[in-house]
Amino acid sequence: MAKQKIKYVCSNCSFESPKWLGKCPECDMWNTLTEELVETGPKRQPTFNHPFKAVKLNDITADEEDRIKTGINEFDRVLGGGLMPGSVVLLGGDPGIGKSTLAMQSASRMKETVLYVTGEESLKQIKLRAARLKISSENFHVMAETELGTIISGIHSLSPAVVIIDSIQTMYRSELANSPGTVTQIRECTSLLMEEAKRNLFSVIIVGHVTKEGIIAGPKILEHIVDTVIQFEGETKHSFRILRAQKNRFGSTNEIGVFEMHEDGLTEVKNPSELFLSERGAQSTGSVVTASIEGTRPILLEVQALVTPSNYGNPQRVTTGFDYRRLSILLAVLEKRANARLSATNVFLNMAGGVKIDEPAVDLAVCSAIASSLFDKPADKNSVIIGEVGLGGEVRSVGHIEKRIQEAEKLGFTRIIIPQNNLKGMKATPGIEVRGVSLVTEAMRLILTTS
Repeated sequence: MAKQKIKYVCSNCSFESPKWLGKCPECDMWNTLTEELVETGPKRQPTFNHPFKAVKLNDITADEEDRIKTGINEFDRVLGGGLMPGSVVLLGGDPGIGKSTLAMQSASRMKETVLYVTGEESLKQIKLRAARLKISSENFHVMAETELGTIISGIHSLSPAVVIIDSIQTMYRSELANSPGTVTQIRECTSLLMEEAKRNLFSVIIVGHVTKEGIIAGPKILEHIVDTVIQFEGETKHSFRILRAQKNRFGSTNEIGVFEMHEDGLTEVKNPSELFLSERGAQSTGSVVTASIEGTRPILLEVQALVTPSNYGNPQRVTTGFDYRRLSILLAVLEKRANARLSATNVFLNMAGGVKIDEPAVDLAVCSAIASSLFDKPADKNSVIIGEVGLGGEVRSVGHIEKRIQEAEKLGFTRIIIPQNNLKGMKATPGIEVRGVSLVTEAMRLILTTS
């Protein structure tokens, strides 16, 4: 009996090695090499006798109206307006975050025919979940299968507009000797689904598991195969979830969708600003409000900071929802330009609501929250603070300032502090005071009030 050949493949970057290694030399990740069988069958020789099928660009018809609406506005927003026919969408997230719930709810609301393929649950389990979610649709078809050849046959028979695969880790191709969930099976199954989607112009939503490191299980090349990569974020202990596009060939990657989890499924949050500020307590130190732009949507959120004396040699710097390196820069600016002694203090920073913000327009709010906690002076609770902070302590202008001001006015704030350069050419807004600042120290004098 011939001995089977074995190779070791990295589940993060698809690096292949003839022997097992504890650390992948390609991506420097530990314990990511998994054992797989080497396909020893005869290699298929390429053929070059296919007919020439090039088409003039002007003869191709494509319209934004061709998109398939999922029936969930927040989902459509992140996708760029809906599902594009022939596209492949990878939906990832932590276990229990609500990936299958979102997929089933969107499938039940689509007007087109949808085929939901489950490899982890039986048909009765799907029915029970649908009853719990109170969903029902004549266009919603369910298939419990894991062999991809059978699934493709079912797709050809039904001709759906959308196919949902839940999840890709359970699917396998029978002609491959590797087990389901291995790098080879995941990659080959996704490639075949992509080929069928492009050829027959149906959309595919692939649900993918996330590893302990927070990456989508399977090779990194999987993200290069698909057209859109969407991450479902949030804490399972909290009720709200955030849908964020990490890659999108048919739309922006800056849009986010906000949902709240209930017993009967996910509900859209049409006003995220109100949600993120709903639990804001009484006026206290270390709390300020800022306005961020996520895609085309302005969002108001609370920035919380806590500064405490350090009893050890190295003070702690802990951030949630904000870049750690950016915080280090802002602390250095405060110490040098604003005479704020922070080298011997612990600094804890939190973007309330679980939102991850990487926009420089929240710099001034971060500095103000830290100064408020350091000097034990509460910030003005009716103010919204916006601005990028430079290394010289200057406050730099930001974009979309009108949208931010309108969102602040909508939620009842009476004063907004913005960079001085943003005041140029701005029309007066009745009901809200707009103040311009050019230095971080000037902003701190305006914001901090004596209690």
